[in-house]
Amino acid sequence: MSGAAFAASLGVPPTGGEALSIFAAAQEAPAATGLVIGARSYSFAELAEMARARMVELAREAHEGMPYPLLGDNTLETVVSLYGLLEMKVPALLVHPQLTASERAGLSAVAARAGGVPHAGAAAIIYTSGTGGEARGAVLTRSALLASARASAANLGWEADDRWLLCMPVARIGGLSIITRSLSARRCVMLSSRFDAEAFPEWIARHGVTLVSLVPTMLTRVLDAHPAWMAPANLRAVLVGGAAASRKLLARAAARRIPIVVTYGLTETCSQVAATPYAARYAASDWGAGTPLPGIDVRVRDGRIEVRGPVLMAGYWNETPLAADTWFDTGDLGDLDARGCLHVIDRRADLIVTGGENVYPAEVERALEAFPGIAAAGVFGVPDEVWGHTVAAALVAESMPRSDPALFEYLCQCLAPHKRPRQVCYVDRLPLMPTGKLDRRALPEVARGLHPLGGKTRGTPGASATPEQPRYHDDR
Repeated sequence: MSGAAFAASLGVPPTGGEALSIFAAAQEAPAATGLVIGARSYSFAELAEMARARMVELAREAHEGMPYPLLGDNTLETVVSLYGLLEMKVPALLVHPQLTASERAGLSAVAARAGGVPHAGAAAIIYTSGTGGEARGAVLTRSALLASARASAANLGWEADDRWLLCMPVARIGGLSIITRSLSARRCVMLSSRFDAEAFPEWIARHGVTLVSLVPTMLTRVLDAHPAWMAPANLRAVLVGGAAASRKLLARAAARRIPIVVTYGLTETCSQVAATPYAARYAASDWGAGTPLPGIDVRVRDGRIEVRGPVLMAGYWNETPLAADTWFDTGDLGDLDARGCLHVIDRRADLIVTGGENVYPAEVERALEAFPGIAAAGVFGVPDEVWGHTVAAALVAESMPRSDPALFEYLCQCLAPHKRPRQVCYVDRLPLMPTGKLDRRALPEVARGLHPLGGKTRGTPGASATPEQPRYHDDR
């Protein structure tokens, strides 16, 4: 049914107990709190009325057969819009709030070329970058999101008073999945516009938060900011994913009696694939990336992690759909031990994970090579104790290179903060493999003269010469 046709029937909202229906949630638990933002609480009944009003607007704005572009920032308006789109069965094309204007324009162009809704059951499309740096839209279906919610619940369970803190972007699968899990379980989301390490313990205590999802960088920031903080009794699980959590970090958390559930997953699988068993949350370091969640098959072939199950996306937008029961090659390297624990050895070679965000070097290289004076660029990750990795670049100049501040100002216009190189150096030539392709693994050896990329943030006189990391990448 089209958005317009659905809006015409708003007098009789559909229920039928559908898990992702805000109207069904309002019928089943009208007075229960579904969302908390600051000091304001919203019941499921209130959220349903807000979604009803928003759907009238969406019906005018949406184009039949096309996904609806939605800026995935952490606001009441975004969450209500998601409820409305889920009700109307119009897929949300989620746009990362950190993208620059040029990046958003690029996504719009890709979406325009892709055409109509790619799958009848599509609920959301989240863009990732392919190995060549091009944007690819992962088509996430309602059934896959619900399968992911069931798999998570099979491990964590649900308590009557559960409240899940959402302080990572709704536009990322880690954020979206908190909304879909909580809606399907008729539980509360405590929404924060951004991550704040200083305020974190207060959030947990004041709002009775029981569940929270973080990336390792976020957890590190919390522990650094509050050396004496111990996890309160109401906090029953802290999910840590998006990047590798070091044994040192897990040991620090264990000393504070923080219940850690390490997770491994990806956008294409609607979030988690494997996780620490809930019963082992005080000894997470013994379980690697955890064991495969119920209903999800994981295997390792030729050292690469492959996944199969109902949590898989339908495919990439405007590409061949995935066949039923297909094994999806994550590109990540790992192994399974005798207990069935998954150990992630390395993310795919073309991927840099910084503060929980994925950065594809080819996209950054294209931006750098478009800057006057740069003939070639090789982008790679530099290990960092806080961020996991930071982005660095080896550059080949055409002649005399432009100044670092000029390069930094240019990058601020075309790349989101987490994609911008924090260190650069100039080299005579980039290392190549016998095939003539860039030898990315050899870049750290060649790029010995790295220095911080200088420049001032636009509109902020006297700002640090080091490009900022995104504010929530103290998260993901």
